[in-house]
Amino acid sequence: MKILVTGASGAIGGALVPQLALAGHDVRALARDPRRVVCAGVSDVVRGDVVTGAGLDEALDGAQVAYYLVHSMEPDATGAGAFADRERRAADNFAAACARGGVRRIVYLGGLVPAGRAPSPHLRSRLRVEETLLGAAPESVALRASIVISAASRSFRFLVRLVERTPVLPLPAWRDHRTQPIDGRDVVAYLLAAGSSPAIDGPRSLDIAGPDVLTYGEIVERIRDALLLGRPSLRLPFSLTPVASVIAARIAGEELELVGPLMEGLAGDLLPRDDVARALFGVRLHRFGAAVDRALRDWEAVEPLAAR
Repeated sequence: MKILVTGASGAIGGALVPQLALAGHDVRALARDPRRVVCAGVSDVVRGDVVTGAGLDEALDGAQVAYYLVHSMEPDATGAGAFADRERRAADNFAAACARGGVRRIVYLGGLVPAGRAPSPHLRSRLRVEETLLGAAPESVALRASIVISAASRSFRFLVRLVERTPVLPLPAWRDHRTQPIDGRDVVAYLLAAGSSPAIDGPRSLDIAGPDVLTYGEIVERIRDALLLGRPSLRLPFSLTPVASVIAARIAGEELELVGPLMEGLAGDLLPRDDVARALFGVRLHRFGAAVDRALRDWEAVEPLAAR
């Protein structure tokens, strides 16, 4: 089957492409800079940009399935506007191109949506992208995930750097809110199944999550313990997210455009609606501790961690 993968230079796309190729699919990638697509299994790379729409028709030519694994949470050097505006424009362009090209299935990876409260701007933008893509192809599927645990995941790397570089771990008021992080390997397994499963016979949104329900405070502390650090925790009675996100981004050496929206999403529980995806696709899930250990080993294979 001919498959297009956007975001093949990213953490998830780069891990998915070889698995698609091993499954016998003909995989094409779309990238603004084709030189950044270094994963095995790509048959060809088309230069293009979902925000401008450049290259989309060429990239989708003959494709039956298209993976949408891009986001716009990075500094804007193009004048294309805020991340929500860029995400809206990119999703609209991609949806229109898929409709023109007769793509049968779009597979999108977005974020979990909170129950009982309004989503943060970041998650609201993800939901808008999901709605756009689900309406663009007859068998589209959106997978919603929380924090992805892998060596290449920017959210996980942000947490590790923060724990490494902070002598005392400040845990703001959001520390007691719960979520279900998921191993990057399990995300790839879900994406692989979603691309060809006969269980998807119409547009569908599915939540994917790891087996462990953890508070954000527990996530930080368990990463600390996996790093073999003796950092004491300091429980704060407030959050001050706008200020805290600036400080955290600087400490971790990460871009505020990523950290700010992520921290805005910590205002309440972020849990899956159900376990339907696991039943549909039969994915075997890794526990949180195993996911963190694997991610740290993979990281240390290419770069020493100061804390270890």
